[in-house]
Amino acid sequence: MTSTSSARLLSASERSVYEAVPRLHVAPAPAPQLRAVVIIPVKDEADNLPHTLQALADQLDLQGRPLAPELFEIIVLANNCHDQSAAVARRFARAHPHLALHVAEITLPPAYANIGWARRLLMDEACRRLEVVGCPGGFIASTDGDTRVAPTWLALTQAELLTHQVAAVTGRILAGSRNTGSSGRRHHLRDTAYRLLCARLEAELDPCPNDPWPRHHQHFGASFAITVAAYRRVGGLPTVPYLEDQALYQALQRHDLRVRHSPSVRVFTSDRHEGRVAVGLSWQLREWELLSARQQEPLVPGAACLVATLTLRRQLRHLWQEQQATGLPEVLLSEPSPQLVRTAQELNVSVVSLLLRLRHAPFGELWHWVEQEVLTHSGWTQRWAALPLSQALLGLRQKLAAVRAGA
Repeated sequence: MTSTSSARLLSASERSVYEAVPRLHVAPAPAPQLRAVVIIPVKDEADNLPHTLQALADQLDLQGRPLAPELFEIIVLANNCHDQSAAVARRFARAHPHLALHVAEITLPPAYANIGWARRLLMDEACRRLEVVGCPGGFIASTDGDTRVAPTWLALTQAELLTHQVAAVTGRILAGSRNTGSSGRRHHLRDTAYRLLCARLEAELDPCPNDPWPRHHQHFGASFAITVAAYRRVGGLPTVPYLEDQALYQALQRHDLRVRHSPSVRVFTSDRHEGRVAVGLSWQLREWELLSARQQEPLVPGAACLVATLTLRRQLRHLWQEQQATGLPEVLLSEPSPQLVRTAQELNVSVVSLLLRLRHAPFGELWHWVEQEVLTHSGWTQRWAALPLSQALLGLRQKLAAVRAGA
């Protein structure tokens, strides 16, 4: 990749920072039939990487036949490794000559030696290669070096992109082991149950037509696919040191680009406690272990807080849709609707400020402003005390039962 093609995804203020990072360029030309590029950032994954690559080599189409190898390729980036990760990947490539597997090594400067930059370099290059073959509808599929994708991971991802007409598809990420005896693992299972119930409540109170139930709650780099067009639209992967997958999801939301949380797209990842990133599953498992040692539970928002927030978002969405559908004559600035006035009062903002955002901002940008600027400063979440996870789980189940019963 040339520095010019990389830099145009960045703002002017970011370009000088980007120039400090070595470029990634895959020399072999992509196959003309290329439709997907799988990217794998790797740091000291020599033991896990063969399993990750074998799962990709064994990909099937939806009829159970081997996926045509010219339809996808894989780029492994071994960054700042102290083991033989790159050599392991190259050995695998030699043993599977039919597989378009490209392996690169890089040493990132200390300030940029993190998962965010590694994944950014990979996704930029994947995007470039799909554009070379003239495939803006193609997609970049991200996974990790300690993760095994399901046999139809790529085929189902493409099917979900087409069926739901979305910009991105996130897969269900399951722990590869069955180590349910540890306290951290028990908290993990309870947290998963809580997040899924939150997603179900969201589907009931403020549903998204392109992400219907059943769906899940995860949008992480172990299974995150995005179209080339959407990647360009949001300006590429945000350059943050960790939680870069979350940041990409939020960027898609702010641009009103649709994301499908597909329960049929699945991967299995490691639940080790010593991870390779600053903040990830391994970090979270350690935090849960510490809480358990103190005989404490994680504190999370309860059903009352979630219902109020989802109801507010639905009201704002309806107001936004009305303005987008009908336009807003200037005379209405002095004669706002009662609903608009009530919502502005609830948010503790001026009617004019809310009205202008309803008129000019994408809904995702509007909601981001409400979450980050309005609710945090207004003490919205402080109206409801955070609850121990077990108590919040019980309350969510009861609230969902009432909602589904029409109460």
